Amino acid sequence: MSGTHGNTSNAKRTRSAAVPGSIPLRALDAQQLRVLRSVGREWRRVSAGPDVWRRALPVDPDLGSFPAPAQIRPARFGRVVPVAPFGPTAAGAAALPPAPAGPADEGPPAPVDQPRAVYRLRRLLLGPALASTAIARERMRKLVALPVLSADALSSVAYGPEAMLAVLVLAGAAGLGYSIPIAATIVLLMLSIGVSYRQTIRAYPHGGGSYIVASDNLGRVPGLMAAAGLMTDYILTVAVSIAAGVAAITSAVPSLEPSTVLIGVLAMVMLLAGNLRGIRQAGAIFAAPTYAFVVAMLALIAVGLADAAGRDFHPVPHPPMNATEGLGILLVMRAFASGSTAMTGIEAISNAVPAFKPVEWRNARTTLTWMVSLLVVLFGGIIAIVHYSGILPRSQETVLSQLAHLSYGSGPMYVFTQAATAAVLLLAANTAYNDFPRVLSLLARDDHAPRLFARMGDRLAFSNGIILLSVAAGFVYVAFDGRTAALIPLYAVGVFLAFTLSQAGMVVHWWRLRDRHWRKSLLFNATGSLLSAIVLVTAGITKFTEGAWVALVAVGLFLLVTTRIRRHYDTVAEALRLQRHSIEIPRLVIAPRVEVPPQAAEGVEEAEEMKEAEEMKEVDEAEEAEEMEEADEADEADEADDVDEVERVPEEAEEVPEEVRHLSLVPIETLDRAGMRALAYAASLQQPVLVIHVSTGVDEAERFRDQWRLWGDHLPLQELVSPYRAVIAPLVNYIESLHHQRPDLTLTVILPEIVMCQRRYSALHSRTAARLRRALRPLHKVVVTTVPFHV
Repeated sequence: MSGTHGNTSNAKRTRSAAVPGSIPLRALDAQQLRVLRSVGREWRRVSAGPDVWRRALPVDPDLGSFPAPAQIRPARFGRVVPVAPFGPTAAGAAALPPAPAGPADEGPPAPVDQPRAVYRLRRLLLGPALASTAIARERMRKLVALPVLSADALSSVAYGPEAMLAVLVLAGAAGLGYSIPIAATIVLLMLSIGVSYRQTIRAYPHGGGSYIVASDNLGRVPGLMAAAGLMTDYILTVAVSIAAGVAAITSAVPSLEPSTVLIGVLAMVMLLAGNLRGIRQAGAIFAAPTYAFVVAMLALIAVGLADAAGRDFHPVPHPPMNATEGLGILLVMRAFASGSTAMTGIEAISNAVPAFKPVEWRNARTTLTWMVSLLVVLFGGIIAIVHYSGILPRSQETVLSQLAHLSYGSGPMYVFTQAATAAVLLLAANTAYNDFPRVLSLLARDDHAPRLFARMGDRLAFSNGIILLSVAAGFVYVAFDGRTAALIPLYAVGVFLAFTLSQAGMVVHWWRLRDRHWRKSLLFNATGSLLSAIVLVTAGITKFTEGAWVALVAVGLFLLVTTRIRRHYDTVAEALRLQRHSIEIPRLVIAPRVEVPPQAAEGVEEAEEMKEAEEMKEVDEAEEAEEMEEADEADEADEADDVDEVERVPEEAEEVPEEVRHLSLVPIETLDRAGMRALAYAASLQQPVLVIHVSTGVDEAERFRDQWRLWGDHLPLQELVSPYRAVIAPLVNYIESLHHQRPDLTLTVILPEIVMCQRRYSALHSRTAARLRRALRPLHKVVVTTVPFHV
C-alpha cells in the first residue's frame, strides 16, 4: 500500500466508514472513471486475458475471511486481540496446512539499523511489537462510560472554582462577594452547553466532535479553527491536570513542593509510556479514580454544608486582606472566564458515541445528563462550602486541601480526598492522550496533517500523536513552572473556541435539516453558541496579556501549517490523477509463465540428460575420489555448523535462477497513477500476480470492486475486509498464510511508493514499505520491493 491516498482534491470521504489507522478510499469523479475505463481497454489489447492470469496462480488466494466484528473480543485488561489466521475454504481444505497463529506478543527481530541494546530497551519500556494483533472496538455500559469519559470534566472542579476565587480575591472582600452570582452564571452556562451537546449527539450518532460538526456545516476554515481549539485544549488539559494533581500532592506533603516540575515531568513520562504500550482507556480499573473522587467531593460538600447548617448558614468571616485591584467589570469578567474552565471535557461524550452499547445515542445522551448533573452539583457545592467556611486561595495549599483539612483534620479522610483528587486529575490528563491523537488522525485523513499521524504504531496506538502531545504539554508545563494559576489563562480560549464553532455548526445543521422539533433544537444550540462566544471574547480580552495571546497565536500558526499541508497534498493528488497518455502499460502482449511440473520437465529433457551424462562420466569418475575426500575433511571440522546449515537449506536453497518459483503480490490502496504503475511493473515480469486490497468496511470494499471492474479486472484480485481497526496487521497475516500454503514460493511484495523530489515534504508521506519489511522479515523467501513514483 502506497503512501498515496487521493485521486482528486475535492473528493469527499464517507466519515462513517473511517477507521482509525487507515485512510478511507476516495471516490473517483466522472473524468477519472472515463480515463480508468480507457486504460482498461489498453490493458486488454496488450495483456493476456484475466482467466490466463488466474490459472497461472500457484496458490489458492481464497483463504477464508476474518471473523465478524461481533466475534472480536479484547483481553480483560488489554485493548488488543490476536488477528485470527485465515482458515481454508471447503474446496481447498486438503491443500492448505493450518497456518500457525504465532504468539501475539512476539515482535520482529531487532532492525539491522538499530543497536540491539536500544531495541531491547524500547521493548522493555513499551512492550513487544504486536505485528499479529489489532485493536478491538469496545462497547461501554453507562456506568463505565460515565467515569471514563467524564474524568476531564468532573476533575475540573479541583481547579475551576479556585481559579475563579483567585481572581476575585484581588479585589478583597468586595470581590469575593461576587463569587455566588458568578458561580450561578457558570452553572447556567453548564446546563446550556450540556443541553446543546444532547442535540449534537442526536444529530451525529456516529460521533460529533467540534472538528467534524464545524467542518460539515461551516466549512473548512471554521473546522480547522475548531480543531485548533480542541488540540490546544488537550495540550493544556495535560499540563493543567498534571499541575493540579501535583499541587494536590504537595499540599498533602509540603516538603515535595521544590520538586513540583520534576514530579510533573515524571508523571507525563509515565503517561507517555503507558499510552505507547496501548493500555486500554476504558474499563472498571479506570473508572475507580473518578468514582472515588466523586465520593470524596460529595462527602466533603456534605460535611461542609452540615457544619454551615450548625451555624444557621452564617459565613465565617474572611481573614483581613488587602485589595490589590479595583472591583470592576473587567475583573468580574476575568473571574467568570477563569471559573468557566470547570466546563472543560463536556464534549468528550459526544465524541465517543460509537463506544456505547446499543442504543448508542440514547445511552450517550443519558450519560451526558448524568455528567452535567454531577458537574453542577460538585461545582456549586464547592463554591458554597468555600463561601461558608471563609477559606481563601493560597499559593502554598489548594482550596480543596484547605477544605479537607478543615473538615477532617489530617486523618484518613483527608489522605483519601487528596489521593482521589490527584488520581482523577492524572486520569483526566490520560483522557487527552486518547482524544488528541484521534483528532490529529482525523486531520491527517482530511489531508490537513502529515499522514504519519493517521497510522497506528507497532503497539496499535497513534504513537506519533501521543509523542507530539507529550512534547507539547511538557514544554508548556515546564515553561510555566507547573503552576496551575499561570496555565489557566491559556485554557479558556481553546475550550470555548471549539464550543462556539461546534454549536454554531449545529445551528446551521438544524436550519438546513428542518426535521421534527428543529426549532427547539436550533434554539438550544444557538443559546449555547452565544454563551460560549461571550466567554471566548471575555477570555480573549481580559486574559490577553496574562497568556491568552499564546493560545491565539497557536491557533493562527495551526491554520497556517494545516492549510499549507493541504495545499501540498492537493498538488500530489493532482499529479496522481489518472491521465490517458501518462499511464504506464505493457508495450508487448504479455502473459504469465506457467510453472512447469518437475516430472514433465524430466520427461522432456530425459534423452538430452542421458547423453550429457555419458559424456561427463569419465570426468566425474576421475574427480569423485578427490571431492569426497575434501568433503569428509570439511564435515569433520565443522560438524556443528553443518547441522545448522542442513536445517536452513530446505527453506532457502535456490542457487540458480531456474530454481526460484515466483508469486508477485501487489497490495494496492487506490487506482491512481502510482498504483497503475505498480500493476504494470508486476505484470511485465510475466510471473503470476495477485493483487490485494484491504478494506476497512463493506462499503469501501464494494467501491473499490466497482472501480476494479471498470478497469477490466485484468489481474487476479483478492479483497480482504478487515473488521479490525488496523490495515497492516491483516495484510501481514494474509501474506503469512500464503507463505505457509506454499513455502517453496518466493513471494515478492510490490508496493507503489511516492518519492518527493523536494525532500522537505518526505515526512508528509507514509513509510508503508518499511513497516511491511519489519513485519515480514522473520519469514523466509518473502521480498518487499517498491515501485517509486516521483512527484
